[in-house]
Amino acid sequence: MSKQDYYTTLGVARDASADDLKKAYRKMAMQFHPDRNPNDKTAEAKFKEVSEAYDILKDEQKRAAYDRFGHGAFENGGGGGAGGFDFGGGGGLGDIFNQMFGDFAGGGRGGRGPRAGADLRVQVEVDLADVFAGTKSTIRVPTRIACDACKGSGSEGGKAEQNTCSTCQGQGKVRAQQGFFVIERTCPTCQGQGRVIRNPCKVCHGQCTVQRERTLQVAIPAGVEDGTRIRLAGEGEAGAAGAPTGDLYVHVAIRPHEMFQREGANIYCRVPLRMTQAALGGDVEVPVIDGSRARVKIPAGTQTGEQFRLRGKGFSVLRSAARGDMFIQVAVETPQNLTRRQRELLEEFESEGAEGQKGSPESEGFFAKVREFFGGDSSSSKD
Repeated sequence: MSKQDYYTTLGVARDASADDLKKAYRKMAMQFHPDRNPNDKTAEAKFKEVSEAYDILKDEQKRAAYDRFGHGAFENGGGGGAGGFDFGGGGGLGDIFNQMFGDFAGGGRGGRGPRAGADLRVQVEVDLADVFAGTKSTIRVPTRIACDACKGSGSEGGKAEQNTCSTCQGQGKVRAQQGFFVIERTCPTCQGQGRVIRNPCKVCHGQCTVQRERTLQVAIPAGVEDGTRIRLAGEGEAGAAGAPTGDLYVHVAIRPHEMFQREGANIYCRVPLRMTQAALGGDVEVPVIDGSRARVKIPAGTQTGEQFRLRGKGFSVLRSAARGDMFIQVAVETPQNLTRRQRELLEEFESEGAEGQKGSPESEGFFAKVREFFGGDSSSSKD
């Protein structure tokens, strides 16, 4: 089954800006996040598709490659979906160019030497409160490690005994005539090494590495943002026959919080107030992301949408001593399921307001304009 276009997955145009991509991703990630859709396999699959699409398109190099080559830019070892991206050896576009152009691309002769280990990508999910203080997360990484039986040599008993490849005669490449052209490609027998192992290891079958799962602990710095990529050098797949090991890239995904929303270093908290609280004023106690509490003075007559700032109660700015702020966003709640006495009191309150006590200037100003609009007819304001 073919993959859906990444731009279509995020619901954006192909010329969408980085900010547009980020906004679209955040909206869809919140909608389909597994924590908000428990036991919903469809939502879980959609969340993975959205994360994969954003991981590619937010990177300028990956996006340029995708715009030109589509999903094919990341297939056949080129990173696979939302994984790493590399034009060099290890498959993908690098191998395509080498096979098409051979020596003309600067490949030269004499084989490529042992293949370096591939880079790996994993995603770790953390809570917003953990990101505030910084945390450590234990991750399990399926990878390839050097074979213990042959000590990573690929030869039985650890003796690196090799013969010249009989297919390419040690060149690492083979040529084929196609019409007027001579096509040069990597030797399929020795995989471009120019030599083959005389007595392959019975455990790794001459591959030098075996599949294993490793457990690692990664430090998540305080203040990182959603989508941050952390590089762990040398923690990727082991290289063949002593070649360099790849790197591990850990992508941080922050779970949505039930009370706090984050914008950069600032935090927003929606606080519902009873109508009487907003009208009379007073103090309210609100939670802070660090686990403490703060008291906020609410002035009499506070309206829905008003904000109150708590300075220095936001996130730490990465690699800085600065701190963001916390904003309390007020939402005045209209009472429901009134008792008979409460209804009587409200009707009395409304009656006194109608006799000339101006307590709702915005409402009164609006309906005054309505009366003017209808030529002084006040009946329209009594609906």
